[in-house]
Amino acid sequence: MALLQSSASSFISQFPAVSLGNSVRLSPLSGNRYGGLSVKAEAAAGIVLVDKSEADKVNRLKTSYFEKIIPLLKEEFSYTNVLQVPKLSKIVVNCGIGDAAQNSKGLDAAINDMALITGQRPVKTKAKNPIATFKIRENQTLGIAVTLRGNVMYAFLDRLINLGFPRTRDFQGVSPNSFDGHGNYSVGLKEQSVFPELSYDALGKPRGMDVCISTTAQTDKEAYKLLALMGMPFREGAGPSTVVRRKKLKSHHFNTKTKQKSRR
Repeated sequence: MALLQSSASSFISQFPAVSLGNSVRLSPLSGNRYGGLSVKAEAAAGIVLVDKSEADKVNRLKTSYFEKIIPLLKEEFSYTNVLQVPKLSKIVVNCGIGDAAQNSKGLDAAINDMALITGQRPVKTKAKNPIATFKIRENQTLGIAVTLRGNVMYAFLDRLINLGFPRTRDFQGVSPNSFDGHGNYSVGLKEQSVFPELSYDALGKPRGMDVCISTTAQTDKEAYKLLALMGMPFREGAGPSTVVRRKKLKSHHFNTKTKQKSRR
């Protein structure tokens, strides 16, 4: 013990306590009951070492949008009014459950998992029309969906970007070509287990989910920039592609009799 104290005192004498501007000051504590070396961090006089962390804010992503993202978007796209700046309008999360009619317990478990992930209880989505090929009846439950707005929407998107995507296996970024041409973005997850709210012990059948992010942007370029500034991990070296929509064919285009009459 005496040898340990002597070596500690010699180490302290070689590195005396100094103050380096904004850095911390290390000084030994005397009178330690264990007789070892103790170090405490002290701030320099009149200098604040660390500002209030963003993690302490209730709505971190929402605060960052109003304080940092809006000025950047106004400068880049030359908006004259703050109301022209694109923003998030809603986020729709849905999950398909094919065996919901035969497995009622699995449906209840999926509802509880979705409620834990999003912070809001989902609703059941039902079939509008019967499809005999897939053995689907009218008003049969096929999945669950939840629509998020306000603070719950920003909180879910923050956890999706900073917790969900980094924990995805072999994740290399999301595709920047999933915009619909009107500023809305859709992305899918293969497993819900990437969210820390779900414990691995209580997980049953692995399920995925689709996330649709609706914005007020007029073009895909504005929506891409908005989500990129919010931290959406798009793949490098790519950008939103122009959506080429084909003309929708009507029933008379497939009618052979009308084609024969037009030829005559």
